[in-house]
Amino acid sequence: MTRSDSRPPVLRPCRALSSKVEREIKLAIDPDFRLPTLPGTPLPRHLLTSTYYDTSQYDLAHTGITLRHRIARGKQAWQLKLPLMKDRQEIELVDRQSIPPASFRDLLFLHVGQRELVPVATLRVWRAGVRVRIDKIDVAAVTIDQVSVVKDGVLLDRFRELEIEQVNGKDDVLSDLERQLRRAGAHDHDGRPKLFRALSLPAPRPEPPPAPDAPAIDHVRWILTRHVRWLLAHDPGARLGREPESLHQMRVATRQLRVVLRTARPLLLPAWADSLHDELRWLGQLLGPARDLDVQLAYFREESTALDAGDRRPLAPFIAHLEVQRNQTHDVLLRELQGARYLDLIRRLQDATVNPTAVESAVTLHDLATGTFKKLRKVLRQVGASPTSAMIHEIRIKTKRARYAAELAEPAVGKPATRFIKKARVVQDVLGLYQDAIQAEAYVRAFLKQSASVRAAFVAGRMVERQRERRAQASQEMRTLWEGLLKRGENAWG
Repeated sequence: MTRSDSRPPVLRPCRALSSKVEREIKLAIDPDFRLPTLPGTPLPRHLLTSTYYDTSQYDLAHTGITLRHRIARGKQAWQLKLPLMKDRQEIELVDRQSIPPASFRDLLFLHVGQRELVPVATLRVWRAGVRVRIDKIDVAAVTIDQVSVVKDGVLLDRFRELEIEQVNGKDDVLSDLERQLRRAGAHDHDGRPKLFRALSLPAPRPEPPPAPDAPAIDHVRWILTRHVRWLLAHDPGARLGREPESLHQMRVATRQLRVVLRTARPLLLPAWADSLHDELRWLGQLLGPARDLDVQLAYFREESTALDAGDRRPLAPFIAHLEVQRNQTHDVLLRELQGARYLDLIRRLQDATVNPTAVESAVTLHDLATGTFKKLRKVLRQVGASPTSAMIHEIRIKTKRARYAAELAEPAVGKPATRFIKKARVVQDVLGLYQDAIQAEAYVRAFLKQSASVRAAFVAGRMVERQRERRAQASQEMRTLWEGLLKRGENAWG
């Protein structure tokens, strides 16, 4: 994890930046592997030359970020790849300049600071394959890459690998193609991007947890490190504002850090933990409005695609109105992420991963998780036959807290904690669907205020009915899930 010691630069707007989510599967192949017959169009063999940039200590690589200048078919572009859950976000700027663009340095400030970005390796890739078509639609590109690794003008290595990259369609298309290619002889890949293999770097993975019998504060430090790294990994994407998932994951990390500090408070100096918790609450409140608008936009865009053209028309200006609000909210967020308060919070979080301010305590991780579970159990036992939306929301919050506390204790408690965590995730998902349906109905009312036509009222009525059906479905599942969660909790925490 890197440290930034000066104020971040003002992010320079660059409309020429393009962004997409890269969803792919890598497979290893033997020297004699040949592609099986696939439906689609052959991709002519062509050369891609990519020069990768990083600090001398590989700060970007250790975070799972890659920055490269690529030349392909006469086109020169800078490409930045950021982690995004199981996928990656690829940001591209078509530019012939020989040094990393200022806009990319701005995005990477927390990871690079004032350190120099230098060429660390050049990869020459001869690529050929098939653009797979199903039902006359391009769904994926299946390619074989023959890679030559060059550093300081010296050829260091050669290797081949197979990639399946989604173009359109559903995720199961990738799975179907993977099964077919494995039958043809492809096998497991080690998961490393090409640069990592070229530099003999391991794939970026979380550090293993401390031993079960390690001091409780070591477990607190470990989980703080995991969540801080997750927050930092999604900071560049949140700054750019092109992919909602980046901001969502940054907000999730913020919430998880708050729960860890709250749960582990008996092990920490109260003033230190409370102060850091308050600053994380400020960050969560800062991220909240933009996230809420992302959810609204996703909801109305999805609803729009399911409507007839005539019914879709009233939604268009409202979606445009939400997009304007989202842009304005992102501008406010960006100013704060460039401010001294945020930078100081990041510094304090980085310090916490090295040296959390602990106190002497006989409290165990099991004790901490048990206390959080008991609060959830108390609420669940008070639920009547027809719980209110407010009570369901409270259960959702306490389920999250109990789950995050269980994750803190999991290395020490083992399988009972793991089973509880899995059940808590399912409960969270169902309660989340219920809450989303309530929010969606509120969004529809906001839509009606903007569009008061008869057609808009008709469309709104249809959408409200769908949300009430979603709530009813979630309500039917809740009680059984709660009973299962209590059972898992009793097994884990007594």
